[in-house]
Amino acid sequence: MFSRISLRSRLLILIIVLAIINLSGSFLTLWYGFQTQNRYNFLVDHDVSALMAAQKLETALVMQKGQLTYYFLTGSTQWLEQLKKYEKDFNQWLKTVRNVNSIQEAEPIINEIESRYIRYSFERTEVIKLYQEGNREEGIRKHWEVRKQFFTIFDLAEKFKQIHEKSIDKQRGILRESARNVFVYVLVQIFGILILTVVLTFVIIKQVMGPIREILLRTDDTKTPLPIGDEIKSLSRVVNGMAAEIDQAHISLEKSRAHLVQSEKLATVGKLAAGMAHSVRNPLTSVKMRIFSLERSLQLNPMQKDDLEVISEEIRHIDTILKNFLEFARPPKLRFQMVSPSDVIDMTIQLLRHRFETYKTAVQVKRRKRLPRIPADSDQLKEVLVNLMINACEAMGEGGSIQIFEEQEKHEFFGDVVTIRIEDSGPGIPEEILEKIFEPFYSVKEEGSGLGLSIAKRIIEDHGGEILAASKEGKGAVFRIVLPMKENIDG
Repeated sequence: MFSRISLRSRLLILIIVLAIINLSGSFLTLWYGFQTQNRYNFLVDHDVSALMAAQKLETALVMQKGQLTYYFLTGSTQWLEQLKKYEKDFNQWLKTVRNVNSIQEAEPIINEIESRYIRYSFERTEVIKLYQEGNREEGIRKHWEVRKQFFTIFDLAEKFKQIHEKSIDKQRGILRESARNVFVYVLVQIFGILILTVVLTFVIIKQVMGPIREILLRTDDTKTPLPIGDEIKSLSRVVNGMAAEIDQAHISLEKSRAHLVQSEKLATVGKLAAGMAHSVRNPLTSVKMRIFSLERSLQLNPMQKDDLEVISEEIRHIDTILKNFLEFARPPKLRFQMVSPSDVIDMTIQLLRHRFETYKTAVQVKRRKRLPRIPADSDQLKEVLVNLMINACEAMGEGGSIQIFEEQEKHEFFGDVVTIRIEDSGPGIPEEILEKIFEPFYSVKEEGSGLGLSIAKRIIEDHGGEILAASKEGKGAVFRIVLPMKENIDG
């Protein structure tokens, strides 16, 4: 029956059975360990604790026994003071016994100890009164009655201890039985694993290693005998070589494709930017000046003023798009100076104060201390922060919030870095477009150029750092900027 099963199925069956035996043994051991731990904790937390508390209770009771007699013999009040101390200890330990007791059978005993002790304490007080009043004969008679109550309470405490001692013995027996069961199962498991290991070894040597060796011998032109154990190495070298060649070809193809797409985009942007720089921006400047002059010289009604404002806003929008095209195609050279990113963040917030008020956006900066000075271009960093905060405002609409976290930490690749994390309360970025937001010309805005985040990414990378985006749809977006504290700039 087993010989009719395919080699793959045989190996799979043997491995699954081995895994089941190992996992079942592990789970059973864990389960027994968990049960043992629970029983041990129960034993310590309840039975042992109750037994120890009962012993302390008994000790506090015994210590009260001779105090009244000593007072009778000496007349010294110090014995009464000690009696009060031990009485207080007894009441405290009685509360402890009640709290740690977990056996219902012992509950009536605790109640009886408490009621008898109250009576014992009351009658002992009566004896003390009789001694203090000089009525020694009556005091002695009552004293003997009080002693009988003492022994009754002592016997009850012993009975309580015996109940918990039996419970401890019972738990010990259960623990011993559990340990015995685990031991038997482990022996059976070891025996089963040994048998399956022998069968699996036989299958691998005869039905896996043998055919592999024959294949290698047939493909070896030198007919050199292969040492035992070299079959897998030889086959691995062949397979790894093929896999490496395929991976390399795939990586090269992806790089070439990415470079080609990027080159096409850059070439297109360069042509557009160069052609539009003089042909569009200069007339736009002239139009803006004329509109500004008209606004100042003409008596316009409110509708005409609104029209001129819309025209001016659209011209500014066109000018911004052209500026982004030019900046992406011909990035400005960074002017590095020592600056604290905290200063740049404060300047950016001040710059966008009116926009935040318009959008009713709450901005909060969380910093333990101001970030240290690092080599950076403050204007370019400010452009990155402006872009991210404006995007957040537009995504949130009115009534959102922006939190900016500043930290100084160690980075796996960059060493000592400062990080700026910008979190908003907006709708977040859908997962399917999260990886595309830094690509040039990719935008979900109707009037966006798709260059803002791409330019921000290039600026941060020119600083030798990185910018990362994370988001869960409906829970806001997070942009994390990492900047090295020392120069780490290619070229």
